[in-house]
Amino acid sequence: MDDEVRVIFSWNLEGKNQLGKEAQIVVDANQAPVKKGKGRKALKPKNSSNEANIIAGNAASSPLVPSGDILKHQETISFPLVQSLREKENEKKKKANPENKKPSTAYILWCKDQWNEVKKENPEADFKEISNILGAKWKTLKKRENEAMKLFEEEQKQKTAMELLEQYLQFKQEVDKENMDKENKKKKEKDPLKPKQPLSAFFLYSKERRATLLEENKNVLEIAKIAGEEWKNLTEKQRKPYEKIAKKQKEEYLQEMEVYKQKKAEEAASRQQEEEELMKIQKLEAMQLLKRKEKTDNILKKTKEQCQKKKKEEQNVDPNKPKRPASSYILFRQERPGINNSTLSALISVKWKELNEADKKIWNDKAAEAMEAYKKELEEYNKSAVAPSQ
Repeated sequence: MDDEVRVIFSWNLEGKNQLGKEAQIVVDANQAPVKKGKGRKALKPKNSSNEANIIAGNAASSPLVPSGDILKHQETISFPLVQSLREKENEKKKKANPENKKPSTAYILWCKDQWNEVKKENPEADFKEISNILGAKWKTLKKRENEAMKLFEEEQKQKTAMELLEQYLQFKQEVDKENMDKENKKKKEKDPLKPKQPLSAFFLYSKERRATLLEENKNVLEIAKIAGEEWKNLTEKQRKPYEKIAKKQKEEYLQEMEVYKQKKAEEAASRQQEEEELMKIQKLEAMQLLKRKEKTDNILKKTKEQCQKKKKEEQNVDPNKPKRPASSYILFRQERPGINNSTLSALISVKWKELNEADKKIWNDKAAEAMEAYKKELEEYNKSAVAPSQ
């Protein structure tokens, strides 16, 4: 059909590969030519066609409803062009504000350094095997090398902390500057210390004539008009006194402006110096916080190592070695079984303090006896341990 435009809509029923009946729109191209900028109204035919199931004019006001077995269909419209533009914008933002990566650990830094060397030695090894080899090597590293890598890791941490601080300070400065610009736009307050512009010779004359003209009941417009006409008619000799005063006032104004500008420049320099000093203080505080954190981490690490060492020593203790006896307080505590530790500790502490010296002596004597027995057993154990070695 050369002089007709046919538009076919097809629906897919609930994910099944079945095509519904076709809803066809037939528009007579000769009767309704498409005009630029008219939109859907340009497609509306003058006369209704028997071939059309849905008229183009109704399509603007109501959704297309297929006849027969076709279910209602809601189309989700997406605009790929808009999406791609948004993606590009997001990429630009990511490039403009790159996120700071977390500093690598000593082990990761060492692996990066040793990877190529291990790969050359084991060309057929895959990623997992190389990782295992590096892990084994790391365990057998000398103490000095390990410490050197840890120092390098600390330097990386400090570097990252300083970079983050500098970024924050820069961001803060930009925000402060933006806020200041906004405030300046909203409020254009005049500096009261700034020297006022001097009056010209004409305005000095107008000011002088103003009082006389006001007495004659002249309004502002009339005063300005009369003064202007009078000034035009004045001779050079008559104008000279006003011009002399105006010149003198201008010279004074220029001198005052020089002093004012110099003062403002000094204030700006002082303010900048204060900001730089504040930035230095903030950097020092950041470094102190970082060192404090590292110190805390080291304390926790040492405590953990001590616990592990103690646990290891306990595991390696000779089972034949005599055990140290409990103190009088512990013996007294053992007489109260069946209570949880926190409650028991609180109760025992109170009860122990309430005991008189005679009652405490009973438990002290028991503890002393146990200690004497322990010392004898320990002496015998030490003798037996020394004898085989000799």
